[in-house]
Amino acid sequence: MYDFILKRSQRKTLALEIKKSGEIIVRAPLKLSEKKINSFVEQHSDWIEKNLKKVQERKENHPEPDEKEIEALRQKAKKYLPKRTAYFAEIMGVQYTSLKITSAKTRYGSCSGRNGICYSLYLMQKPVEAIDYVIVHELAHTVHHNHSAQFYALIEKYMPDYKERNRLLKL
Repeated sequence: MYDFILKRSQRKTLALEIKKSGEIIVRAPLKLSEKKINSFVEQHSDWIEKNLKKVQERKENHPEPDEKEIEALRQKAKKYLPKRTAYFAEIMGVQYTSLKITSAKTRYGSCSGRNGICYSLYLMQKPVEAIDYVIVHELAHTVHHNHSAQFYALIEKYMPDYKERNRLLKL
């Protein structure tokens, strides 16, 4: 049996999640018995094992950068991202209000409701093709503040191979 964190809520189904840290989260309806929850976890032990191995491999292949490496990523981001964002904004005919480099670990980019764009310095660990995809993705949010079909059509207009580029982010 695995150790897991149980999160109960107003939901109807059970769900499993494995965090990047290797932590196992089980989401369950408020009144579901612990016996049924434990049985669910046991039934999904193969899936858990497979995904825990993936997490471990990722940790081994992508170790956390030290302070010196983080600073190097920050400098690289400050040099590359503003120029490239301005370049794609001009091509796409869109405007953004600000650009920030953060140390966010859970997302590579974001666009606020006021069209302020943030990028994670960790984006700089990815191939240039993937970095440019994130830039176009965030700029597309200045037009469509959602992930609608129109949003992806706008991305595809300027980056027809965006799906392949997006896959590079997951490596």
